[in-house]
Amino acid sequence: MIERLNRISASLARHGVTTSGQRCEVGLVLGSGLGHLVDAIDDARAIDYAEIDGFPRSTAPLHAGRLVFGTLQGRRVVAMQGRFHLYEGWSARDIAAPVYALQRLGVAHLVVTNAAGGLNASFAPGDVMLIEDHINLMGCNPLTGAHDESLGPRFPDMSQAYWPAHRAALIEQAQALQIPLQRGIYAAVAGPSFETSAERRYLRVIGGDAVGMSTALEVITANHAGIKVLGLSAISNVATGAPDQQPDTIEDVIPQAARAGLQIARLMAAVLPHLR
Repeated sequence: MIERLNRISASLARHGVTTSGQRCEVGLVLGSGLGHLVDAIDDARAIDYAEIDGFPRSTAPLHAGRLVFGTLQGRRVVAMQGRFHLYEGWSARDIAAPVYALQRLGVAHLVVTNAAGGLNASFAPGDVMLIEDHINLMGCNPLTGAHDESLGPRFPDMSQAYWPAHRAALIEQAQALQIPLQRGIYAAVAGPSFETSAERRYLRVIGGDAVGMSTALEVITANHAGIKVLGLSAISNVATGAPDQQPDTIEDVIPQAARAGLQIARLMAAVLPHLR
């Protein structure tokens, strides 16, 4: 991993981005249908993932595959406009590498977003859910294997995986903006098939409020690297597994995620100055 991170750093340096230059403060990981959130970044500068040695390539629908640097609400940010998934064939360590790379650039706070199905029957497509915790059902962990103490501890604590002060700040800003905010547990599965109705009922029974195919591995990595995490899900479809469960298609999911993304953009702009 260290050798890989050195290659990533060298590639970024060739584009004028160095670990000793103006440091980024906040990292943003933008999920399906949420890539447009970079439009609010001032003085934006983008680097394609294909130009970064050691970076995976994003192949998921509407994931542009770029790092976007700039300023948002007075904070130096770097946004991943497109993420990586197990279902694309990447390993857990492939998914971890970009998060460690962001930490090298100075990122101390990571905002992760995703599109997720609503397991909770009180959720509706277009809702925004604050992720309070997650259940990793992906069958893997990015920290498995040889360990390098310079990246973080061998056994990192995950009891506060989503930083409590960040969650409190987001709730306060949502109330100030009068934006309805759901709160709940994100269940992470490998995909790419949507879950069966029985699986959805099971995920609800074990405590899940929303289900998706990302996020958990990045959040584990961020906690390992000492980065404080804030997570938001765009509820994109009803996923209760009830008798009237309707079939899901990615064509239906993306527009609903984008609709929730409009509110997520407002929330992100409001909360960024308060991430400490």
